[in-house]
Amino acid sequence: MDYFKFDFSQILSTTMVLFAIIDILGSIPIIIELRKKAGHIQSEKAAIVATVLMIIFLFAGKTLLAVIGVDVASFAIAGSFVIFAIAMEMVLGLTLFRDEVPETVSIVPLAFPLIAGAGTMTTLLSLKTEYTTPNIIVGIMLNMLFVYFVLKNTNRLEKLFGKTGLNILRKAFGIILLAIAIKLFRTNTGL
Repeated sequence: MDYFKFDFSQILSTTMVLFAIIDILGSIPIIIELRKKAGHIQSEKAAIVATVLMIIFLFAGKTLLAVIGVDVASFAIAGSFVIFAIAMEMVLGLTLFRDEVPETVSIVPLAFPLIAGAGTMTTLLSLKTEYTTPNIIVGIMLNMLFVYFVLKNTNRLEKLFGKTGLNILRKAFGIILLAIAIKLFRTNTGL
């Protein structure tokens, strides 16, 4: 019965980890560029699709891995490398994973892979090795509410933070992600 017990510290941890990996604040410049090219972004649709993708992967990801013969610990170690690379991208200002901005904005560039990309999916399975599923789902939902808010208010946030403020946020969350990547690696390798 402890499985369904909500734990505030687990919810806070999963929320912060997902917040850092999704990096919606750091993605504001990309979202602004998408909005300029397409004219409009369907915030509701993008947030709902990203939420559904994450929850499906949270439940079915382990089964999918079993089908291809990979255990969760190995996936978590691989995920730690992905998270490390994303963190280095954020801290050093590199572009490793994001493709050029597409001509049209749809679910594909925004919900996947920008919000619910490989790093997020890897993180979800990694979190599942340490936290209970209900607490992770609450973390997902809290993040998606925040993602929706950001998508709806991108122009206001850009003016509020300014270019320098957005860069500082991106680098700060990059450092947090580096620490998370190292922790995941150590936890799943026994070091």
